[in-house]
Amino acid sequence: MRTSHTRGASPPRLDSQDKHVAYVDVRSIMDILPHRYPFLLIDRITELVPQQRAVGYKNVTLNEWFFAGHFPNNPVMPGVLIVEAMAQLGGTAILEPNTLATTVPYLAGIEKLKFRRPVVPGDRLDMEANVMWIRMNIGRLHAAARVDDQMVCEGELLFSIVSDTRLFRLDASILHL
Repeated sequence: MRTSHTRGASPPRLDSQDKHVAYVDVRSIMDILPHRYPFLLIDRITELVPQQRAVGYKNVTLNEWFFAGHFPNNPVMPGVLIVEAMAQLGGTAILEPNTLATTVPYLAGIEKLKFRRPVVPGDRLDMEANVMWIRMNIGRLHAAARVDDQMVCEGELLFSIVSDTRLFRLDASILHL
């Protein structure tokens, strides 16, 4: 089942019998997450089970904006952007399917994170996010990123799920921790 809706409009309702979404393209990812170019770091979601698991990838190319300065003669994807890509995928996994247009997942914490190898142009960054628990408006998941079945990065990500961001000031208090 493919999802397709416009942010702010009625999101797709997943049938209780079919909570598994097999494929989400970049346009549908933009319906779920507020991120846009150049900061949308997921190209495709290949598996999505809301509030349980998401699997997706980012194709890393030489013309990425961050390679111009990181590093000019030795292009390496910055670790913080690898974590951001995993967090974006995790954000799609942690949301309830029928609240996609009215909630935003904010990254609230990072624990037990380890980097194993660099990501360079030409790599496909395969990511997986598995929800560990969700309580009220807080959730924790385990995220991992691989290239060619080699572990790149893994750790636990904590999210705060905010219902209507227009109700809050633009500071850290929106995280409700």
